[in-house]
Amino acid sequence: MAAIQFSEEKLNKVKEIVARYPEGKQKSALIPVLHLAQEEFDGWLSSDTMDYVASLLQLKPIEVYEVATFYSMFNLKPVGKFLFEVCQTGPCMVSGSDQIIDYIKNKLGIGVGETTPDGMFTLKTVECLGACGYAPMMQLGKHFREHLTPARVDEIIAECRAKAN
Repeated sequence: MAAIQFSEEKLNKVKEIVARYPEGKQKSALIPVLHLAQEEFDGWLSSDTMDYVASLLQLKPIEVYEVATFYSMFNLKPVGKFLFEVCQTGPCMVSGSDQIIDYIKNKLGIGVGETTPDGMFTLKTVECLGACGYAPMMQLGKHFREHLTPARVDEIIAECRAKAN
């Protein structure tokens, strides 16, 4: 396996991010650099990737692991091409997120935290995404999908399959 390394473009972006902070405060760049790493390395953060980020920012690996494991926006194992991040907090639960999660599990034949055998879909539950008025909802990439119903989930799955072809 080749050593983990950012493309030149991403490495320049890392340098730009680190330069925003005072000398010796490069840890402040950790979250945006982890986002870049996740984007660059197939949508997830392996321990090798986190070690690489630690070396770039002159941090101890544990400092990177602490942040990456705390936030649900970071994936610590490979994910499908389409990541369904379904909100499971109070307002979404009251509006039916548990039923939506169950529907997705049954429809795709996977559990929470699992990926379909074809590598297309991963189901993840997350804490509040801040769109309580549109519950139940999920994040798909950079976009929210709101007012979910089984029919709406079917439409979203069909849209994803069409994009993949």
